[in-house]
Amino acid sequence: MDRTIDNLHLNLKGDFDGSSAFELLNILKENLHSTKRILIDTNNLKKIYPFGREVFDHNLSKLMDHRIRIQFIGP
Repeated sequence: MDRTIDNLHLNLKGDFDGSSAFELLNILKENLHSTKRILIDTNNLKKIYPFGREVFDHNLSKLMDHRIRIQFIGP
């Protein structure tokens, strides 16, 4: 995790499962009020499990009420 004044850059590694999804969501929630843009780099993920993606997609909408830009980098 790297931070600049307005940006937070997260570099995900390993496998992305349900537990990883909740961990990422918690990081996003903790940083909603202290950053303007979050960059999530998925280039180093080995495997994205369908359940992890479903958990993330379902819960991300709860965070989208805040005015923050989330950008994904990678496949």
